[in-house]
Amino acid sequence: MATISAHLVVHDAAHAARWYAMAFGARERGRIPLPSGKLVSVELWIGDSEVRIADEFPELGIVSPRALGGTYGALQISTDDVDALWQRALDAGAEVFHPLADSFWGTRHGQVIDPFGHRWGLSQHLRDVPADELIRAAAEAFSSARG
Repeated sequence: MATISAHLVVHDAAHAARWYAMAFGARERGRIPLPSGKLVSVELWIGDSEVRIADEFPELGIVSPRALGGTYGALQISTDDVDALWQRALDAGAEVFHPLADSFWGTRHGQVIDPFGHRWGLSQHLRDVPADELIRAAAEAFSSARG
């Protein structure tokens, strides 16, 4: 098991497992169902990384980002063909949060929100950026963002 792995709460984990397989190529390795049909855990693998998903249990305070009005965190998927993964996610119903574009930090990067309210960064390494160039470019990007 990795030191850190993701655990996401979603509305309808069975549907989410199918969606993550379609959009990101996730492979399911197991699940823990309850008699009610809800899922306590679904073990998914995206590339070499584990992502577990579970149904909401509002009576226990376990709710998804949709129930909370969104999320600030994001999960990152690095790939050798971000344009293909981007299109696959959009075709599966993901919403664009930040458009896919070449970034100052050396990746082609964009963010989508899945139908369950989780944000995903999709990226492809393009080039190594020297630290001084990265710092200068970040200052420019964020100073113009402040207006």
